[in-house]
Amino acid sequence: METLPAFRAETIRNDFPALHQKVYNKPLVYLDNAATTQKPSVVIQRLSDYYANENCNIHRGVHYLSQQATAAFEQARAVTARFIGAQKAHEVIFTKGTTESINLVADSLGRLLMKNGGSVLITGMEHHANLIPWQQLCLQHQGKLLVTRLNEKGDIDLDHFAELLKQGPVIAAFAHISNALGTISPVAEMIRLAHDAGVPVLIDGAQSIAHCPVDVTELDCDFFVFSGHKVYAPMGVGVLYGKEEWLLKMPPYQFGGEMVDQVSFEKTSFNDLPFKFEAGTPNVGAVLGLETALNYLSRFGVAAVGAYEHSLIEHAMAKLSAIDGLRVVGQAAQRASVISFLIGDSHPYDGGTLLDKMGFAVRTGHHCAQPVMDIFGVPGTIRASFAMYNTFDEVDRLCEAVQRCATMLT
Repeated sequence: METLPAFRAETIRNDFPALHQKVYNKPLVYLDNAATTQKPSVVIQRLSDYYANENCNIHRGVHYLSQQATAAFEQARAVTARFIGAQKAHEVIFTKGTTESINLVADSLGRLLMKNGGSVLITGMEHHANLIPWQQLCLQHQGKLLVTRLNEKGDIDLDHFAELLKQGPVIAAFAHISNALGTISPVAEMIRLAHDAGVPVLIDGAQSIAHCPVDVTELDCDFFVFSGHKVYAPMGVGVLYGKEEWLLKMPPYQFGGEMVDQVSFEKTSFNDLPFKFEAGTPNVGAVLGLETALNYLSRFGVAAVGAYEHSLIEHAMAKLSAIDGLRVVGQAAQRASVISFLIGDSHPYDGGTLLDKMGFAVRTGHHCAQPVMDIFGVPGTIRASFAMYNTFDEVDRLCEAVQRCATMLT
């Protein structure tokens, strides 16, 4: 199968130093992108430049370095807002990652809306980061966690979702793309159903941000969260987008420097958006790396990237499905970037270990989605996840390696 004419992964690979190494004396084939993506040289250089030339705390100094760092930081916020289609830069809050972003909303919005006996609506395919914060919020308030069913292929049961909305949850929170199954949620329809029921929506975009165009204004979601390290940016930075109307109502999540206006021993008033939710010194270098990564990705176009990756997935699915004894876990009608599978009756760690020795970086286990594994009755899976720098040749080599594993394990 040929690559799409406008997209050349082989050329893009030259921008990623980590891809050009050997493991166990074999060329590395990196297929663990759902866990974290590798970083292009421009992102690595941006981090180095910041610490070499601009390193300074932001918003707190009149001297030159502080002003330069502050301007760069706020420019990164504006770039991030444009990338996701936010109308106002102050609707973008910088966090440590998806997990902190979800915890922020669960804590702050929970304090605002959750009453004893209230409920939160999620789906059966959530990552632990979009399950446990809501579960714990419900436990604190003697509430109920409502879970939307999946069908046998891993698709969301929209009728069940609509039925659960009738119970009046304080929020509906769901993944845009499942990290364990690759299922693409029908987010536009789910948002419409939730809003018709008067329920705000949070979308976990950790797995979608690098693989499909995101426009939070067009989607009309109330919150959207993602991590930098899954979109070619450094670790330790993430984004919470929230509609201004919600962010203004929500109380601060953490307290300390930067997020205050006036402080006395008797009382404290809080800063304006977005600073009300950005207590303490941020990871400035990583934020600037995120800006660089988003600009880098924009050069190719996320839609083109997603189309290319879809062709990789189709090619891989066709070849893997021909291997005797191989079982693909999750075969949703709409899927992206991830294939989870098992080799016969063998444990996923066995296959993952063999693939590792052959030079393939794949993920094994429950992928921080234990309830998903329970639904499908498996202890875990082997997960191959794709990025724009993966090639058809790598897919072919993976399938040959999986065939070898099947011969040894079944």
